[in-house]
Amino acid sequence: MIALLCPGQGSQKPGFMNSWLEIPEYKNNMEQLSDVIGLDLIMHGTVSDEATIRDTAIAQPLIVAASIATANLLELFDVSAVAGHSVGEVAAGYVAGILSEADAMKLVQVRANAMAKAAKSSDTGMAAVLGGEVEVVLEKLKKHNLTPANYNGAGQIVAAGSAEAIKELVANPPAGAKVIALSVAGAFHTSYMQSAVSELADFANGISVSIPNKTIWSNHQAEEILSGEDYIEKLVGQVANSVRWDLCMGAMTKAGVTGVIELSPAGALAGLAKRGMPGVEIVALKEPIDLDAAREMIARG
Repeated sequence: MIALLCPGQGSQKPGFMNSWLEIPEYKNNMEQLSDVIGLDLIMHGTVSDEATIRDTAIAQPLIVAASIATANLLELFDVSAVAGHSVGEVAAGYVAGILSEADAMKLVQVRANAMAKAAKSSDTGMAAVLGGEVEVVLEKLKKHNLTPANYNGAGQIVAAGSAEAIKELVANPPAGAKVIALSVAGAFHTSYMQSAVSELADFANGISVSIPNKTIWSNHQAEEILSGEDYIEKLVGQVANSVRWDLCMGAMTKAGVTGVIELSPAGALAGLAKRGMPGVEIVALKEPIDLDAAREMIARG
């Protein structure tokens, strides 16, 4: 079984789209997706600087559009499963046939703007905790009133909460762990995002959805999504709840996934899979040249 992985926020780098735009189908697709939401995604994927594409309102649509456009270059009918990390679940909804391209882009734009607005209402942040015993790390986060926002597996948990608490955690990491402050706008996947949940729900509940045509796992406890309505409910709730990517990798392994392909902008999830899904074949679509390896994997099944 082959599964596609849809990356989350933070995977985008300045100019990551340059080589992809040499493919006419990709460029045309990106122009269409830009028109849907009135945002110049090609500009942001080529010439915009790091500070610009780090803005949540730009980063999320940019990542989802890139994932959709690269997915469309593959033979999706021969791919059995998909999972997305955080905002990557929007692209995963498209890959699984739940959402149309246009609705996926409209949904991610609402999500991004709502989360950006929520982030501005308080001084918060996030930090990656690398290594250490899970119980020790979680106890340390609880002590600082921080939330484990992302359980990424492979010895990585992302903490989120007040900027002051994040600063204290960086200065005094859990035993055996290293803490790196992340350059993000706020405490995503925590209660600080509750206002964004309400705003996203109002929009998402009006979208037309379909039954998934591929196995798709939710970030919420890695549960398999069986209906479009279930997908929307879990996608909306995910904004203010922890991302359980560790459980998603476990669910994929248990289901018999033998190969994973990370869509562009790729790298982060492939790295986690290398450590969290030993023995599974991995292809990261960092450049167009990687398409050949992905297509070969899909052809082998």
